[in-house]
Amino acid sequence: MSVIAEIIDTLENKVEKLILKLRNLEKNNQDLTIELNKSAQIIQNQSQEIEALKAQYETLKIANSLLGSDENKRDTKLKINSLIREIDYCIAQLSD
Repeated sequence: MSVIAEIIDTLENKVEKLILKLRNLEKNNQDLTIELNKSAQIIQNQSQEIEALKAQYETLKIANSLLGSDENKRDTKLKINSLIREIDYCIAQLSD
């Protein structure tokens, strides 16, 4: 009977160790999930900031061209022509 008791004690110890490992892994998984969500939020914020900076860069390129820079004159002319077409379209819509 003592052999069976030792086997049962050994099994109980192994089960307790497994349960402890499982809890540690679950806690680790939860921590990693939280960290992943934070990282995803940071990436999203940085992507939005990049898009805003790209738009600001384009605006600055156009403003620089308007101030007499030779670098982006073609882009500026195209943008101005596009704006004029939009204004003409709006005027035509108002006329009707």
